[in-house]
Amino acid sequence: MTLCGIDEAGRGPIAGSLVVSGVVLTASIEGLMDSKKVSEKKRELLYPIIIENTRYHIVSFPAHAVDELGISECMKIALIEIQKHVQADRYLFDGNTDFGIPDLETLVKADATVPEVSAASILAKVTHDREMIQFSKIYPEFSFEKHKGYGTKAHVEAIIKYGYTPEHRRSFKLKSLKNITIKTYKKSA
Repeated sequence: MTLCGIDEAGRGPIAGSLVVSGVVLTASIEGLMDSKKVSEKKRELLYPIIIENTRYHIVSFPAHAVDELGISECMKIALIEIQKHVQADRYLFDGNTDFGIPDLETLVKADATVPEVSAASILAKVTHDREMIQFSKIYPEFSFEKHKGYGTKAHVEAIIKYGYTPEHRRSFKLKSLKNITIKTYKKSA
């Protein structure tokens, strides 16, 4: 019975894409675990091994799509797309919400205990983080390579100083920005 493990990265950041990955293992892979428990270097080493030893599908929603559709709708669309592209007998999503998708099982912390979900977690995290590293080259003032789009103090200070880039999710409201008018980012000369 084949299992497709599904996990996401980028649900919580205030910048960057939401990335959802579905994985069916075609061979055993050593070192799989929750992507948050693996160093960035180890995730990068595991990424091509996972690609070579799985059937997988990665779905990505840029910030403007997250703003337009909302996280829940993006998740629902991604889960349906993964079920269409990755054939399996069972689909297991890391978490406790099935987003109304039929035949989707859920399990909290599945990324720490189920190899297929761990592999999906790593594919999603590496895809998300690579994008943030690319954004850091376009918008060096924001240090996306360090915080990966999360609302750290330094990131919030950069938003206040430089404004929102097209990669920021304007629908995500932070208490620290509540009474501040934020401009739109303009590239320095």
